[in-house]
Amino acid sequence: MRVLIAMMKHETNTFSPVPTDLGRFQSWLYCTGQKVLDDLGGTNTPTGAYIDNARKRGCEMVTPIATEAMPSGPVQRDVYEHMVETILAPLKAQTFDAALLDLHGAMVAEHEPDGEGGLLSRIREVQPDLPIAVTLDLHCNLTQRMVDNCTMMIGFKTYPHVDMYDVGDQIAELLFRTLEGRIKPVMAWGNRPVLAQTLRMGSDDAPMAGLQAMTRDLERNGLLAVTFFGGFPMADIADAGISAVVVTDNDHQAASSACQALLDSAWGSRSEFVYHGRPLEAAVQEAGQHTEGPVLLLDHADNVGSGGTADVMEVIREVYRQGLDDVAVGAVWDPEAVQMMRETGLGNSVSIALGGRSDMPSIGRTGEPFHVQGRVVSLTDGSWTVEGPMYTGVRVSTGPTAVLDTGRMRIVVVSYHHEPWDTGIFSNNGIEPARCRYLLLKSRIHYRAGFGPLARATIPCDGYGVTTSRYDQLTYDNLRRPIYPLDPVPTV
Repeated sequence: MRVLIAMMKHETNTFSPVPTDLGRFQSWLYCTGQKVLDDLGGTNTPTGAYIDNARKRGCEMVTPIATEAMPSGPVQRDVYEHMVETILAPLKAQTFDAALLDLHGAMVAEHEPDGEGGLLSRIREVQPDLPIAVTLDLHCNLTQRMVDNCTMMIGFKTYPHVDMYDVGDQIAELLFRTLEGRIKPVMAWGNRPVLAQTLRMGSDDAPMAGLQAMTRDLERNGLLAVTFFGGFPMADIADAGISAVVVTDNDHQAASSACQALLDSAWGSRSEFVYHGRPLEAAVQEAGQHTEGPVLLLDHADNVGSGGTADVMEVIREVYRQGLDDVAVGAVWDPEAVQMMRETGLGNSVSIALGGRSDMPSIGRTGEPFHVQGRVVSLTDGSWTVEGPMYTGVRVSTGPTAVLDTGRMRIVVVSYHHEPWDTGIFSNNGIEPARCRYLLLKSRIHYRAGFGPLARATIPCDGYGVTTSRYDQLTYDNLRRPIYPLDPVPTV
């Protein structure tokens, strides 16, 4: 049995100024051929699960590409076409029995607002009857075109996404059962006009915890795969928002009923998907009242994992101004500052205009560096293997990396964008996070995977950036309207 296994993943923030070129994929994950099997076999990823399922059945595995980039702006046209054509090439050359695809669901290219739907429809043009199974991120913006052009799909149930292998294993098993003639999968899907905010999508928190409990109960009661998507609100496309999809064994009515029940429950809880912030000064003042750490300070409006620039210094500046001590910051993107520190040398002092390299025209902001003095206390190549529960076993890199110690604050400065969801961002750079009083993390929810067990308290800090939860700072031109909470509650 010949099986195609491919990964093509990007969560596109259409408000982000960070370009998504080929180098951005190459700096995070980009491998082809045998290297896909070597690098992703045994990892906590859908692709890792696909490899295991195909290998134990003795399948011939064709792996044209496995690639993912940190979230950023729209994928450049030539890069998107390169990835799609790389996947299509073996399909054009020979017949396959099945395809297992590891996708995201919120990719937007310069010329294609539905990146995954575009890929799937083009695969169907080449091999119209090919059985296709797809895994998608919890933040997928599901479209009709995605559903129409695959055999079955499933999404992560956790955020942080610690179940990536599990859902990949589940959908791969279902695909092979289909090929064996044991089941006949059918799907139902739908959406609701709710633009949920990412800070309110944690799978341990209401309303997402209850919705994901529903998906698991439905599966325990015999449905093959049940998924609720929170969507990705930083994508200005028509289909952004919450959705659900259900796979059953030839039972259209059961699939439709379960899908509608999920969506009705989400609609009834829509107000819980809205984040309510407070002034930054007040949040940092609260942090100062804690006597034991680590206390996590979340600079969530500048989160790389949603397309942030990671060089907005507002929260860092306020923490410094209020005199908080023993703070570790993960991480500021500033390749120029890293180079300056490398030239300065380990143990030497330096004065730097740190961060503020990026203008953000979508929110009317220009870069504002933070002028700071300190000592260079670490220089590394930025590479480590993840041991935590998210992306377990994957080799990651922040590129040339340095740590600046100001006396009260140790700031990890990186050359490649990276969201701090694994403690390696600190431990790989000479900082023991469990011993710090404060950990300032440019993260929304993924921090919980690595840092949740360490936290004595967690305080969201409302700075600015292109991953803001302030919808009034963003201009949506393509989003379907009316939609909650941007507009008066529409009738459903």
